[in-house]
Amino acid sequence: MTSIASVSQTELTQRRQKLRRQRRMKSFQAVWRSLFIAGLAGGLVWVTTLPAWVILKPDQIEIEGNKILSKQAIQSLLSLSYPQYLLRLQPEVIAEKLELQPAIEQAIVTRQLFPPSLTVQVKERHPVAIALLARTSSPTKTTPPAGSPPQPLSAGLLDEDGVWMPLESYAGLKPTLPLPTLKIIGYRDEYRPYWSALYHAVSRSPVKVFEINWQQPANLILRTEQGMVHFGSYSSRFAYQLAVLDRMRDLPAHLSTSQIAYIDLKNPDSPAIQMKKVTAPVTTNNP
Repeated sequence: MTSIASVSQTELTQRRQKLRRQRRMKSFQAVWRSLFIAGLAGGLVWVTTLPAWVILKPDQIEIEGNKILSKQAIQSLLSLSYPQYLLRLQPEVIAEKLELQPAIEQAIVTRQLFPPSLTVQVKERHPVAIALLARTSSPTKTTPPAGSPPQPLSAGLLDEDGVWMPLESYAGLKPTLPLPTLKIIGYRDEYRPYWSALYHAVSRSPVKVFEINWQQPANLILRTEQGMVHFGSYSSRFAYQLAVLDRMRDLPAHLSTSQIAYIDLKNPDSPAIQMKKVTAPVTTNNP
């Protein structure tokens, strides 16, 4: 019994010593693991500050896909100060900021380590019309009630999807293409679902259109090479109305355009012509 008890006691002592060694080893490994991670993190921080991985000047930013805005204009929209540590830059954040700019529809930003650079791919918005609206209103607000005093107009730009771009900020980017010549008056946000189809119908029409007046939803008015034309409310028949207008090109051979107030195409199957009122000359009796 004594030998069995002594053996058991010896085994217990050895087990305790083994457990102590294992705990010390685990503690040692944990310390080294912490030191390794701290060293690795410090090394990464140090690496990110190396001159080889730093954006020092705008020339290290490549701009791709731009056709309207210059490289310098898009770089100015990035709002980056220099130097910039390449690995600390967040491409997604930069792309989101660019897409907040009215002139940029889509942006993709990627980092290149060798050589250190940024690549910015953009899809620009192409303005197709100059839009005029009251300075105290916005494209999302309704037209002032009839009879209200006229308000000064502020100018903006529309792309073919009806996205509004402030004219001053867009012109400040010095686009390489000239501004559009087509004008639209009275554009509102509720017109946006129809704008794309309306614009494409106008741009494809053989009849030259200079101005679109949409101040009255019940009467869309176009200033064309054939004079003023009233279309009534915009509808799916708009393209057909333009085709009827094109067939009326011989109108000047029958009527003097100076006598025509406007062409009425509210019913394109029965076009009408509104003539200007002729006032009789005032005569005075000589004494």
